[in-house]
Amino acid sequence: MKMNRSGNYFEDFWVGMTVSHATPRTLTEGDRSLYIGLTGSRTALCTAETNAQRLGFEQRPLEDLLVFNTAFGKTVPDVSLNAVANLGYAEVCFVSHVYPGDTLAVETEVIGLKENSNRKSGVVYVRSTVHNQHGRGVLSWVRWVMVHKRDHSATCGEVVVPATQAVVPTEWLRRSDYTARVREITAMTGFADLWEDYAVGERIDHPGAMTINDSDHSIATRLYQNTARAHFDGHAMASNGGQRLVYGGHIISVCRALAYDGLENGLSMLAINGGSHVNPTYAGDTIACATIVLDKIDLGQDHVGGLRLRTIGVKNANAASIDFPEPGEGRMIYPSNVVLDLDYTIAMPKREQ
Repeated sequence: MKMNRSGNYFEDFWVGMTVSHATPRTLTEGDRSLYIGLTGSRTALCTAETNAQRLGFEQRPLEDLLVFNTAFGKTVPDVSLNAVANLGYAEVCFVSHVYPGDTLAVETEVIGLKENSNRKSGVVYVRSTVHNQHGRGVLSWVRWVMVHKRDHSATCGEVVVPATQAVVPTEWLRRSDYTARVREITAMTGFADLWEDYAVGERIDHPGAMTINDSDHSIATRLYQNTARAHFDGHAMASNGGQRLVYGGHIISVCRALAYDGLENGLSMLAINGGSHVNPTYAGDTIACATIVLDKIDLGQDHVGGLRLRTIGVKNANAASIDFPEPGEGRMIYPSNVVLDLDYTIAMPKREQ
């Protein structure tokens, strides 16, 4: 497909369209350091080489959401440069760990289209896949994004809304990277809670909060090379009576970092089952979050299991104030201070029997 430097509008997409995104990117220790500086990430496996080696790894992998956000950024010029908003995710699979020096290449297929009734925009559904320099798949996801139309009167094709898995199947979840040595993580974190200690329905109010500075989300969008105008171009947003939005992936990263307190011994993310950015975040907003345990997943291993979690992120409120909206008919209704509703699965060591 010929590149369009002004980005694709809704009528430029068709179901079955495929894009190999420019340009592959090598991630380094510098990227990791900047990611930690922006989010405060404390994941034990990714914090120190000595930690990773004691846990059975040759070297420490990169943070999963650094990889996701970087790969996501590669898709923006072709998929969402002219987006109104990124609406949601499904079937996000962290297939293999990524290490400093690995190069990521990203491809996307359009799997669905739905024009909005106002004929000014439409929803584009895509599936993106990421491979490293050896051709090994490391990450894949489905997302849907609302995109402006260039010509409001343009004729669009038939509606195609793809079916997606509500929960990433257990057999898709990564498990081969973990050995029994992962149990030693408790000596690094100072907390003893492992897979057996969490109960379905348990709620965790994470005690920390983080204010998003203008510089934070500006640097984050550049780190991920996410050039969407809604995040990148303050003049364009002001011309339309608005202001720049904080990139939703940055909010996920911040909430994941804040969730360390209460999930200290989590190893890495296995999947994002679904997620929605339900209200915008702007510079100056303070983010807090709470988590409930939705399920405990048997991965067929004696030393590691999965925890399916639901994290709600809010702005300018504390974690104890968070309500978890119940799914109902149609779209869930959220308070205006809720900015993220994320359903995801992590790997957690099991206690030795």
